Amino acid sequence: MNKINLYLFLFLCSFSLLAQEKLTHEVYFETDDFQVLSTEENRLLLFISQLAEMDIDKISIYGFCDDRGSENYNLTLSQNRANAIKTIFSNNEIDESLISNVDGKGKVLLKIIKEDQIDKIRGLNRKVEIIVTKKKKEVVVEKPKEEVKQRAKNEKTTEDISSGNIVAGDKIRLKNIYFKTGYAELAKESKSTLDEIANILVEHDNIYFSVEGHVCCTQNSRDAVNRKTNQRNLSLARAKFIYDYLLKKGVNKRRMRYIGMRRKFPLGGDPKYDRRVEILITHVAKKR
Repeated sequence: MNKINLYLFLFLCSFSLLAQEKLTHEVYFETDDFQVLSTEENRLLLFISQLAEMDIDKISIYGFCDDRGSENYNLTLSQNRANAIKTIFSNNEIDESLISNVDGKGKVLLKIIKEDQIDKIRGLNRKVEIIVTKKKKEVVVEKPKEEVKQRAKNEKTTEDISSGNIVAGDKIRLKNIYFKTGYAELAKESKSTLDEIANILVEHDNIYFSVEGHVCCTQNSRDAVNRKTNQRNLSLARAKFIYDYLLKKGVNKRRMRYIGMRRKFPLGGDPKYDRRVEILITHVAKKR
């Protein structure tokens, strides 16, 4: 391999590595508007769904306009477009602390190739660019698991139910039951864990409880958007999913209720721990 081919090979390898470290997406807008079209929002939600299992370092959001309009107008409009995209990220459980830049860059200069392409080129310039950067892999010294560190004083396990070591006010976090970003349905691998919990609750029919659903990453304790229904009630939908499942498995509905807690009680750490459901013990009756 001669020097030129070697340099070309090394360049392509470094370019490929860079491409693997970043994901990009573009959202396009109508003239003079910063409302996200439904088709563009659907494309964006598909992109966001690809980020669920990605170890993200940062997200940058940059808004742009075409070359028409004053400088101040274009800066304001491009900023509004960037803000609109940030809102969609927040509504779909993307941690806002990961979003490092939300900037309106103003106009994009028109590069004319053919006169009949002007409208098309301007349409491609009315956009928001999203750049998602992955974290670099590091060797990490093993630390206590996040779930252990985050356990509350009154948090118990299903083993405490089985042993009778449970009182009103105790809370049980359903371990190994996490939800996909933006959805209330569980992954298939979580079903067996939920079956075990259902069996325990059926057996101990003197325990009354509330099923509490939680979400991550929204602002001001808001609920997140349920992508299946497009309603802002995701924490409630998650709680109801567990409630319905327990009901189907034989838990008497008089013993339980469900409630959406929105983002009132974030645990910190990995956002996946906030996409959770907990059981709050409300009453323990004497066994007959």
